[in-house]
Amino acid sequence: MRVLVAMSGGVDSSVAAALLLEAGHEVVGATMKLWGGSSDSGCCSVSDVEDARRVAQQLGIVHRVFNFTDDFDRHVVDPYVAAHAAGRTPNPCIECNRHLKFDRFLRRAQQLGFDAIATGHHARVVDAGARWELRRGVDGKKDQSYVLSMLTQNELARTLLPVGEMTKDEVRAVAADLGLRTASKPDSQDVCFVMATDGGRETFLGTRIPLRRGTLVDRSGRKVGETPAIELVTVGQRRGLGAGGGGDRLYALEVDAASATVVVGSEGDLYAAEVVLHDLTSTDDQPLPTGATYDLQVSAHGRALAAVHEGAGRFRWVTPQRRVAPGQTVALYDGDRVVGAGIAT
Repeated sequence: MRVLVAMSGGVDSSVAAALLLEAGHEVVGATMKLWGGSSDSGCCSVSDVEDARRVAQQLGIVHRVFNFTDDFDRHVVDPYVAAHAAGRTPNPCIECNRHLKFDRFLRRAQQLGFDAIATGHHARVVDAGARWELRRGVDGKKDQSYVLSMLTQNELARTLLPVGEMTKDEVRAVAADLGLRTASKPDSQDVCFVMATDGGRETFLGTRIPLRRGTLVDRSGRKVGETPAIELVTVGQRRGLGAGGGGDRLYALEVDAASATVVVGSEGDLYAAEVVLHDLTSTDDQPLPTGATYDLQVSAHGRALAAVHEGAGRFRWVTPQRRVAPGQTVALYDGDRVVGAGIAT
């Protein structure tokens, strides 16, 4: 099989390429140049491209670089900025997977005559006979099925995830045995295009949109404070809101960007009976049945909690849970199998 491996310059994708080569596949490595600016997250930097190139050289395989910066700006960076401006909390890593790694990259691979693509994600694609299933990775601490939860049969049928059956320690051990330069390289962290050492989101967004001071009001509409930038507030946030001192801790319950207002309340006020999702996708391309119970996960490493699908993307928690910030991806599981995903309204 001809496989195009997405080599990010990290240890996981390095070992993925090595394992496929060992299995007898015809392997080519390719690194996507996505972000044209500075990065200090250990992802998307010039040094990452060089690490991927050097690993490919060590493995004796061809290495290519695909420049997808325009697609990345259009599908990831611009929507990220627009979401914050509208008071939502986006998930850019999932949108990068949706539009770049498992769309643009996959289409390029098909155009070049490859049978499949591979990545270093810690998740598993399982042939279930009538369909392909996406399952959690063996290493629960490193499981990345959440960020792949929007994949459908079209992508799953053409995707290999070689390290999904391994723990992270096993991956590093293989890399060390092979003498790969990425064996002890730290994992990438945070959003690749937001500099952690240069003011983070505030600096990034502030150079692209005006950051407006917002008013904090309680649930009765009474003003209780001001927040320095409403575009930086997310539902569930407590620290940095700008609420007055004393009294109970206050949390952001709702963000109304149009009026530059944040409704705040107690921790108990954060809890909701349901979450409503839009842009629902299904890993097996079938509608999600009404009445079915799924485990919902609202962040990459959060706990999956039970909810019943009441139809039209409305899920009622078995036990009330904290509100999900609008814009966040919610992954649906049946045991360790990913059923689908949607975006919180």
